[in-house]
Parts: sequence; structure tokens; C-alpha cells
Amino acid sequence: MQIKNLISKKSIFIALFVLTGFGLMQIPFTNIIGSNTKFSLFDFYGPIAGAFVGSIWGLVTVGVMQLINWAWQGFNTDLSVIIRLFPVLFSALYFARKSKLILLVPAICMIAFWAHPEGRIAWVYALYWLVPIIAYFFYEKSILLRALGTTFTAHAVGGVLFLYILGLKSYVWIGLIPIVWKERGLMAIGITVTFIGFNYLFSLLNKKFHITLPFVKLNPKYSVK
Repeated sequence: MQIKNLISKKSIFIALFVLTGFGLMQIPFTNIIGSNTKFSLFDFYGPIAGAFVGSIWGLVTVGVMQLINWAWQGFNTDLSVIIRLFPVLFSALYFARKSKLILLVPAICMIAFWAHPEGRIAWVYALYWLVPIIAYFFYEKSILLRALGTTFTAHAVGGVLFLYILGLKSYVWIGLIPIVWKERGLMAIGITVTFIGFNYLFSLLNKKFHITLPFVKLNPKYSVK
């Protein structure tokens, strides 16, 4: 009976988490330069899923959110919309836990970018993807740097997909160089604030309202004392 209750509680939690993510997808944040799509508040929320429910469940949860939203949009086949389905999955993996394997993502993206004729001309752009590798060494010391590595991992995946699928020219990438750090810095702050806020909320449910969520991993530093 206890196991059944735990499974039921986890199912309800995941369902609510997914619905919240879907709702945040409907709130636009800013335009994505080079496409007709927009970032939404989900881009702050999606990456933190794995930190609470683990890498696998985090991927599943984020994937379900994305598919529901895609269905809600009538399975829009616009390439820029389809491309947007993938970067957040990798960002969720990066934020979920410290792993050397995830560093292969920005490294492979850099190589892929430089292998493309347009990417070779704008080679400096891909140096941004060193950020997740550098942030890895401060992963447990700073949530902000962890979030910065997270958002640049998503940026690396999205960048390579936009390059190969949409064929953006080198001058576009070069023109984006002075803008990217501002955009990603804001994203990192958003992810950090969102993670701390939800961590505090889940700990509050436990401490003050005695709603136990044993399957949710919390950071004691940002929990109710």
C-alpha cells in the first residue's frame, strides 16, 4: 500500500510539473534571433526538472511537456519549431547532475560547427561553448555557474542545428557574438531564480504543510530551515 501511494503521489507530482511547464510555454519571453520563434518562461523551467526528479525522469518530463505543446500548436512542421524541441533536453541533462559525459555535447557541437563552411568563417562564435566545460569545474560551488553551463549547452545544440538545418550565413553568427552573452546571462539568472524558487517551494510543502515528496531531490542550501 505504501509503495502504491508513493507511485500515485509521484504520478500526480509529475503531472502537475508537466502542466506547469506547458503553461509557462505559453508565456513568451523574447524572440530567437534568426527564426520566427520565441523563447518562453519554459526556458527557465525546463532545465531544472532533472535536478528534482533525476536525469531519466527529467528527460521524460521535459519531453512530454514539449510534445504536448507541439500537439497544442497543431504539430507545426516549421523547422525552427522542430529544432526547438531538442536543446532543452540536453540542458536538462547538464543541470540534473555533474557528469563528464555531458561535456561531450558542447565539444562535439564545436567540432560540428567548425566542420561547416559557414561555421569555419565564424569560428569564434563556437568558443562560447567552452563555457559549459569551464562551468563544470564549479558545478557544485555555484548554482549560477551551473545554470550558465546549462544554458550554453542548450545554445550549443541549438546553434549547430540552426547552422546545418537552416543554413544561417557566417555574417549572422558573427553579428550575434556581442548579443549572445547578454541573452545567455539573462537565461542563467532565470534558471537560477527558478530553481531556487521551486526548491524552496517543495521544501516548504514538506516542512510547513507536511506534504512529503521523497522522490524529489532538494538542495538543503535553498530549503526552508
